[in-house]
Amino acid sequence: MSRYARAPRSRLGPWSLLRSVAGQAFVLQLLLTLVLVAAAVVAVAVDAHKHSTLDARRRSLAVAETLAHSPGMARAISDDKPTPQLESHAEATRKGSGVDSVVVFDTHGIRLTHPETPLIGKRIVGPAGLVRDELNGKTITETFRASQGPSVVSAVPVTKADGVFIGGVSVGVKVGNVNSAVDRRLPLLLGSGAGALALATGGTALMSGRVRRQTRGLGTVEMRRMYEHHDAVLHSVREGVLVLAEDGRLLLVNDEARELLRLAPDAEGRHIGELGLEPHLAELLASGRRVTDEVHSCGDRLLVVNMRSTDRAGDPTGSVVTLRDTTALRVLSGRAEEARERLKLLSDAGVRISSSLELTGTAEQLVDVAVPRFADIVTVELLEPVLRGEEPEPPYEPLAPHRTAVGGIPPEAPVFRVGERVVYASATPQSRAVKAGAAVLQTDPTSTAEWPAGYGAEARYLLGRGVHSLITVPLRFRGVTLGLATFWRTRRGEPFDEADLAIAGELAVRTAVCVDNARRYAREHAMVAALQRTLLPSGLPDQDAVEVASRYLPAQGAVGGSWFDVIPLPGARVALVAGKVPGHGVHAAATMGRLRTAVQNFSALDVSPDEVISHLDELVTRLDLEHDQDAHGSRITGAGCLYAIHDSVSGRCTMARAGDPGIVLTRPDGTVHIPAMPASPPLGHGGEPFEAVGLSLPAASRLVLYTNGLLQGPGRTAGTGLDLLRRALEAEPDLGPDETCRSLFDTVLPARPSDDVALLVARTRLLDPENVAEWAVPFDSAAVAPIRATCARTLRAWGLEDAVCTAELVISELITNALRYGTPPVRIRLLRGRDLICEVSDGSSTSPHLRRAATTDEGGRGLFLIAQFAQRWGTRYTPYGKVIWAETALDGR
Repeated sequence: MSRYARAPRSRLGPWSLLRSVAGQAFVLQLLLTLVLVAAAVVAVAVDAHKHSTLDARRRSLAVAETLAHSPGMARAISDDKPTPQLESHAEATRKGSGVDSVVVFDTHGIRLTHPETPLIGKRIVGPAGLVRDELNGKTITETFRASQGPSVVSAVPVTKADGVFIGGVSVGVKVGNVNSAVDRRLPLLLGSGAGALALATGGTALMSGRVRRQTRGLGTVEMRRMYEHHDAVLHSVREGVLVLAEDGRLLLVNDEARELLRLAPDAEGRHIGELGLEPHLAELLASGRRVTDEVHSCGDRLLVVNMRSTDRAGDPTGSVVTLRDTTALRVLSGRAEEARERLKLLSDAGVRISSSLELTGTAEQLVDVAVPRFADIVTVELLEPVLRGEEPEPPYEPLAPHRTAVGGIPPEAPVFRVGERVVYASATPQSRAVKAGAAVLQTDPTSTAEWPAGYGAEARYLLGRGVHSLITVPLRFRGVTLGLATFWRTRRGEPFDEADLAIAGELAVRTAVCVDNARRYAREHAMVAALQRTLLPSGLPDQDAVEVASRYLPAQGAVGGSWFDVIPLPGARVALVAGKVPGHGVHAAATMGRLRTAVQNFSALDVSPDEVISHLDELVTRLDLEHDQDAHGSRITGAGCLYAIHDSVSGRCTMARAGDPGIVLTRPDGTVHIPAMPASPPLGHGGEPFEAVGLSLPAASRLVLYTNGLLQGPGRTAGTGLDLLRRALEAEPDLGPDETCRSLFDTVLPARPSDDVALLVARTRLLDPENVAEWAVPFDSAAVAPIRATCARTLRAWGLEDAVCTAELVISELITNALRYGTPPVRIRLLRGRDLICEVSDGSSTSPHLRRAATTDEGGRGLFLIAQFAQRWGTRYTPYGKVIWAETALDGR
């Protein structure tokens, strides 16, 4: 506790209170109260006596005037015997008015009335001057000391109607008789004074106690020391303090506030508006409002202002203001803020630049982060091998990078065009930075010799915008230069400095890592895309069953597993396939190729679509079992496939499906139909049989096979996409396959598909019945010759004379083979399309085999001859047996 907090008590007991300020104030106030009460009593007494004399004079004069001017007074004095008439009236007046004597006298001074009867008839007595004035008819009021004490006498003349003086009335009053009323009230006056003294003493004691509590019993010496201490603290503290009166006058100011505000020596006592302060600061200080940590400028300083009212009861009796200089703190804060912004810039750059796996996207992200937070103009240029996914090798001269991204330049400016190759001379900062492998800072790039060769327009443009500094930094990763980034600042900002050089280096390091990742990704993506291109059909085969077109759109940033195929089948038929492998990347592409190959092999068996899907399901299950034994294997269960066979002779289309790929049918009249196919699980799940659905299609019907990437995307479900697909096909029923693919990609395809897209559109054809000939063959070897002759006539009727010889040989061997090894019924069918197809069917399921006959064998050369003369041949099985077919090329093919 401070030594000023409480004064020690003296052994003198209560007398020690006189040493404190409160005790001294109590004694002083008590003495003053006694003096004031005594003075008040004396003043009241003196005033009472003064008013008693004045009252006696007024009373005596009033009575004398009233009696002298009363009716009949002049007549009674003029009567021969006036005393009897006046005596009773005078006595009544004396007693009624409370005066001591009422005397009526004549012009000779003889008393006509008197309170004492013996004195009636005698001359009036008194001071000579007073008597003389009375006898001269004057109105007088005089105070004189008589034998009974101080008295007041008033005389008023009595005159006739014509103004002749005939006598007078004299009224006397003793002052002592009037003072007696005052003397009677004097005890009350003294009692009131004593009460006032008691109240004043009690109030003084209470105030003294409060002062004693507030001053903690400090004496004058301690109070003086405490004041000196507080004054020293007030003027030595490093914070400005001002005390203002309610009217805005400056009552107190310490040295710090005087220095901060640059106040004059005589500032105290003047109004705040007269101190020469800045208007906004003077207005604030004069307002008297509550202020907390408001920052205001005062010259070249920044002051933090706090202001509070000095009245704790709430009345605005004044205010106290504190000022704190934060100029240096603001400078440090500005530097800290600048450092924070730079750290945030680097943090944002790390997040945004790494968000893209594309070379162009990575460069653009650097530009977006750096403009305008770090530079006004930014260019990013990559070396040519990087764009191909390769790793550049030194030397890098001549430096001719590819401009990949530009920021801070209006699109209409004829400079810094993306996609151009920029050739830098060896003296340019860019060449020096690449050669040194470090950033280069230049604060005055005004020499046109330092600009890229042939880029005078850029030099003029940048100089016109007031470019005053640049930083160019190579994009290096693992010691390999991938490109360079150049940062420019114009007249709008401060020139680059060494700190900015470090920031540019950090941005370049982060960008180089992401560019190298994007380069590797681009290379791997190109390899996977190349693999996928080799696994997808490079072209669609020629056949007579359908007119077909296709489209494939890879997923954004990845290679998917969607695929399609068109497989010609014997008998003027064609297989249409659409499939989807889950996942992306090399595994999806390779699996897609395996499944496509498997489907082609299963198609060679010429079995129904549901059998093809069943074989494919078994294959996927077997492959996944192999992958389960490999810790790094990837399962392909969940793949989908849709397989459809269209027969151009019968117009029959049979289809089966596993998983998601869909099909939509458009008939020639424009109606759109979605075939009702039994729901089947994706490949590899097993457990349920696959069912085929058959439809009869007229010519010019359109079959649209697709994967779900065509329908689904962000914010869109498969159902919504299917509705769009239906409406698009209904709107344009006459489009060909290629136009249909283009229309669906324009109208149905989402802006950002969720997966890769495979689309196959086929318009059906029907073989003209005139190009189909069919006969039943008797089960007799003698029937071979007649049937061969009939077929030859048909071929000549079709205008195929050049094919008759080969066709007769093929037909003869096929029929002979069926009659020898088959069972009835036997039939033959000729189909004329782009090739001549000869089909011989029988009721057996035995499979013929091609073999080489020995020179001594009499038979076994039939299939060998067919294989030599036919373009293709094979066997397919039907529910009622088998068909052996052979295709012979026409028109010299």
